[in-house]
Amino acid sequence: MSDSHAPRFAPRTPPPAGPAQPAIPAYDPRPSFDAVPDRARWRYKPRGAFWRSKVVRASAVSLVLALCALVILALVREQTGTTGFLVGLGLALLPVPLLMAAFRWLDRVEPGPWKNLLFAFAWGAFAAALVAILANTFATRWIATATADPTSADTLGATVVAPVVEESAKAAAILLIFLFRRRDFTGLVDGVVVAGFTATGFAFTENILYLGSAFGEDQEFGTSGFASVTAATFFVRVVMSPFAHPLFTVLTGIGFGVAAMTARRRGVLRTLLPLLGLVLAMGVHALWNGSTTFGPWGFILVYGAFMLPALGLLTWLAIWTRQRELRTVSGELPAYAAAGWLSADEPLALSSMRARSLARSYAARAFGPAAARSVGEYEAFATSLAFLRYRARRGVADRDFTAREQELLHHMWQRKEVAAPALTFAARATGRVWTPPPHRDYAGYNPYRR
Repeated sequence: MSDSHAPRFAPRTPPPAGPAQPAIPAYDPRPSFDAVPDRARWRYKPRGAFWRSKVVRASAVSLVLALCALVILALVREQTGTTGFLVGLGLALLPVPLLMAAFRWLDRVEPGPWKNLLFAFAWGAFAAALVAILANTFATRWIATATADPTSADTLGATVVAPVVEESAKAAAILLIFLFRRRDFTGLVDGVVVAGFTATGFAFTENILYLGSAFGEDQEFGTSGFASVTAATFFVRVVMSPFAHPLFTVLTGIGFGVAAMTARRRGVLRTLLPLLGLVLAMGVHALWNGSTTFGPWGFILVYGAFMLPALGLLTWLAIWTRQRELRTVSGELPAYAAAGWLSADEPLALSSMRARSLARSYAARAFGPAAARSVGEYEAFATSLAFLRYRARRGVADRDFTAREQELLHHMWQRKEVAAPALTFAARATGRVWTPPPHRDYAGYNPYRR
């Protein structure tokens, strides 16, 4: 593949001894391999009717979410007052960056597109919250009218209606990304991250309502300081349990994530797993909301005996899965190294987050930010390639596996002159030098000729 017209970047500092300065190619988005069938559906340019255009669809989704945002925020401001709304907004923002950073850290091996995560957050904060506030209010009023018992209606609404409505509304975002961004939704970590962003958005809007209402109550009765309702609400919702909504919805995300890893021939199982995750999310949510009905110590009991252990277990599962993804990279890419697409040391360098970071730093010091971006893109494409091959061996790859594999190899090959030296340097600097395992034979493996 020729890059004779590619520009070259002068090094900012004298590079370490090694190969000649690489070219930063002008990338061609469409592969030119003969193995790619003409019917392959490349997704760089929309075709067909105008409503299939990415711009049109993105504009429509943005418009719907913007309308939901205007309505839900107006409803919240109506209930809290302008001052209470602003106070609630400021306090509710505090845990959001921490939660988003934690879920993004889990997604570092094969980072999903930010547009998917921002959509999930916006859906949770605006669309799901709007559905929840309207449906919960209607259901609670209907129960109160039917039973003539407003107290029991509030309890029933919090423990039965709210978990079903809220978890279903949040699950819709996961379902949409699972169906329409299937290429970016390939496993358990993707389900956890998308669910976490959705629930973080939902909790953000809900916290504005609760904190703003608490502030309004304090203003009405003249309470302030640590004895105020605002301080108590902030302590319970932001300090003690900012993870509550993410914990519930992550169970739904795990169901979708496991379904994404399940073979297509098991269609019933692929359908039941997300539903099972959703039912578990509703059950845990109902237990949390109903904890105050178990007596004066009910909340502390549920929090200490269930919520914290569940959080620890799910955190361990997410981190273990992240490490398993790195092992998948080191196990699948040697086949491509044997075929000549990668150097011998690259697979293990790509399976270490430290080596990846070191490779990007090396490229940035030697050849500037553009080279570092090329190395980062190369790492992302190589990781996607490893997961694609892993899914193919498990029988869960998409029907366009051949075209997708060639697409990823194309992008990697364009960046190879920049990325390979940096990754080789990082592999040797971290002691991650590859030797062929005796139980695997990659001799002659070459999916397609370069």
